[in-house]
Amino acid sequence: MERITLNVTGMACGGCSHTVTQALLALDGVAEAAVSHVEGNAVVSYDPARVTPEQITAAIVAAGYQVIR
Repeated sequence: MERITLNVTGMACGGCSHTVTQALLALDGVAEAAVSHVEGNAVVSYDPARVTPEQITAAIVAAGYQVIR
């Protein structure tokens, strides 16, 4: 497993955090996702053989939020 921390913008409440968490956990290869609208980030544990950081980022964007690198 690897871990990546992404800066996520556009989250304003716990519901936003939940939406991003659900989008991430729906990806094959994501084991854990800790998303905080307060800190504006997502910490994701994933299997790099099954999912890439680009796919993780795309899932967050598809959920309606932005990832800042």
